[in-house]
Amino acid sequence: MALTFGSTEMDYLSTQRLGRLATVDAHGSPQNNPVGYWINRNTHTIDIGGYDLGRSRKFRNVRGNPQVCLVVDDIASVDPWRVRGVEIRGTAEALDDTEPPVGVMSPEVIRITPLWIGSWGLVDDSFAMHVRRATDPAA
Repeated sequence: MALTFGSTEMDYLSTQRLGRLATVDAHGSPQNNPVGYWINRNTHTIDIGGYDLGRSRKFRNVRGNPQVCLVVDDIASVDPWRVRGVEIRGTAEALDDTEPPVGVMSPEVIRITPLWIGSWGLVDDSFAMHVRRATDPAA
């Protein structure tokens, strides 16, 4: 069962444009890349697009291993120090023929279904991680 984003997470993710997607290749080597993303409100997923995404290593990695992690974070303030962010772990699909979120992008999309969502610094100045899992009864 997939998780849906809470309103605080949605508000934060809607203000950011760049995240880092971690994938794993066929040899077990991790890869981490900056990516643009969009919240797909119809499917309750995160969609990642690109200008030639279908030819990318991350796209091939997802085809071989659907386990991914996307981190979106920023520094809200340096004085006082305040960081915030959302980490999304889940399964991804490498889709070939979609309507790209931005017209100049290729029709390939990586679609992430969240199974674990952690966030920090979104509600208060606490560095504590707030975690929800798809297996949690309240999820």
